Amino acid sequence: MKTVSDSKRAFYSAYPRPINSVYRRVIEELLVEMHLLSVNADFKPDPIYYLGIVTSFERLMQGYQPEKDQEQIFNALCTSTDADPQNYKSQAGTLLSLAKDKSVDELIAWLGNPTAVDDTGYIVEPIKAIASNDNFKYSRPFAIGIYTLLEEGDRELVKDPQRCNQTVDKIAEKLQISSEKMKKDLELYRGNLEKMTQLLKVIEDVLEASRKQREKREQEKQISNASENQEDQEAKEAAAE
Repeated sequence: MKTVSDSKRAFYSAYPRPINSVYRRVIEELLVEMHLLSVNADFKPDPIYYLGIVTSFERLMQGYQPEKDQEQIFNALCTSTDADPQNYKSQAGTLLSLAKDKSVDELIAWLGNPTAVDDTGYIVEPIKAIASNDNFKYSRPFAIGIYTLLEEGDRELVKDPQRCNQTVDKIAEKLQISSEKMKKDLELYRGNLEKMTQLLKVIEDVLEASRKQREKREQEKQISNASENQEDQEAKEAAAE
């Protein structure tokens, strides 16, 4: 069976560049989580899980530079755990589209009995099967996928822990999964987002202070050069006299 070390080697082979230490832990935690689920016999990925992985990556990698490398890192995460990155993004995007414009109550009802639009049966059927699957393998990314759908439906709701928890209870009941696990995982996720926001603010402040220092040094250099030029000019004029 493929080990975590195998997946890590595959990742760093697919993306050999150094990763900023601030983000390395985020990447490695996601990688280990995706690996452990991929080798679990009971685990079957579904669109909610895909949405959770895509959202986790996008939110926790905010501010990563160079920005263009983010797609390569995400692709390496998926391929190193034998997954297709385009499938993750495609299913996550289609699920969000299906949930778009639904109120929270409509979303709860839809999750309990999802219906397809056009050719989206491949998205709907795995979600419909969750409630009746006694061996459904719950995961933290699944909870984050649910949270992302709630955000799409009502951004104010997710800012209110009490209302959000009540809604999670209703969804968990519809899907026949543990609401306590979901609430605990979402509390951790929100905490991580907050820490990342604070960290980005610190980085931004440090970069701003550094920029001001450079500008100050440049101004001092220009003033010094102008002063030297003035002295040279005065010396030349005095010699000419």
